[in-house]
Amino acid sequence: MGEEQQKPEELNAPTDDAPQEKQQPADLSSETEKAKSKKKQELSEKDQVVKIQAWWRGTLVRRSLLHAALSAWIIQCWWRLILPKIMEKRRQSMLDTFQQEQWAVVRLQSWIRMWRIRRRYCRLLKAVRTIQSHWRGHTCSSRGVIKGQYRISTSQMHLELEVLLGSGPCIVTECIPLPIKQ
Repeated sequence: MGEEQQKPEELNAPTDDAPQEKQQPADLSSETEKAKSKKKQELSEKDQVVKIQAWWRGTLVRRSLLHAALSAWIIQCWWRLILPKIMEKRRQSMLDTFQQEQWAVVRLQSWIRMWRIRRRYCRLLKAVRTIQSHWRGHTCSSRGVIKGQYRISTSQMHLELEVLLGSGPCIVTECIPLPIKQ
């Protein structure tokens, strides 16, 4: 057992061949533990700050969504109130337009009926005047007589003319229908 065997104490002793490890004093190890716990605490504080920020941002988003939903609800309520009024105005304007068109049609029909009756009346009046002028010219020379009568009912005008000439009587009967508004 010679020198080659080393004592256990010497095994821990530094040799020139092996690099020497620095031994840390007890104060340093407690400081590193404090630093680690401080880092953990800082990390946990950062996590807490992030959580608070996330909660606050979520609150702001929920608040803005609630505001938007309330605004939409208010607009919908307003529209539900206004829509029947708009529909009533539209219905009333359509009724007014229809009434004006109907009045215009009735007025136009009455003008056309009046024009047709007036045209018939003018033709009949012209015929009567022609007969009268011929008869007056003939009466002077032949002493004939014209008798006539007319009768107006609700839907017709009856005209009867009796012309008495020297040769014999001539009776003209005309029945003119009158248009009636319905």
